[in-house]
Amino acid sequence: MNRINLGEVHYKTIRVLGLEGAKDFMENFSRLPITVVLPDDALIWRASEFKAQYPISYADCFAAATALIHNAAVVTGDPEFKKLTKLISVEWL
Repeated sequence: MNRINLGEVHYKTIRVLGLEGAKDFMENFSRLPITVVLPDDALIWRASEFKAQYPISYADCFAAATALIHNAAVVTGDPEFKKLTKLISVEWL
């Protein structure tokens, strides 16, 4: 997972649980076996290429680019990723 999408998880968690609840959630989340990567130039350019080619959110482009570069799957329930299933692996929630 990249830090852009981790920020997305954080703001969505704040909306549901409030700031203190989100803080607790993120502390527990950090214990999961998930590697968080910083977006470098290659990741940013790949995300930008996805955005130029597909009508999906920029944050979702970062998730897709991270999956592609790191040969990983995107775990999501977001139907926007149906547009990318020929390019990346998607595990549906």
